[in-house]
Amino acid sequence: MLLIPCPWCGPRDETEFSCGGEGHIPRPADPAALTDPEWADYLFMRKNPKGVHTERWVHSQGCRRWFNVARHTVSHEILAVYKMGEPPPETGADSKQNRT
Repeated sequence: MLLIPCPWCGPRDETEFSCGGEGHIPRPADPAALTDPEWADYLFMRKNPKGVHTERWVHSQGCRRWFNVARHTVSHEILAVYKMGEPPPETGADSKQNRT
């Protein structure tokens, strides 16, 4: 079980949260101008790294706010939690990825 530190509520059990997928994927400026394959690529193609990965989470059973998490996909270690709109903090991801 993960203990996720909500930026507003503090550490809570993972059952209070819902994952919203990969973080930092900008929405296309003009979605109507995209071809079907381009739109499908935006909707469905995501990274699936072995190592540190940024994700969007919502505290669905708490404050209902969205935030970002930098998490190691093998160990599930949470390296950073930060509010939406903030840049990802330095997590030492390169050194951690080289150890796995």
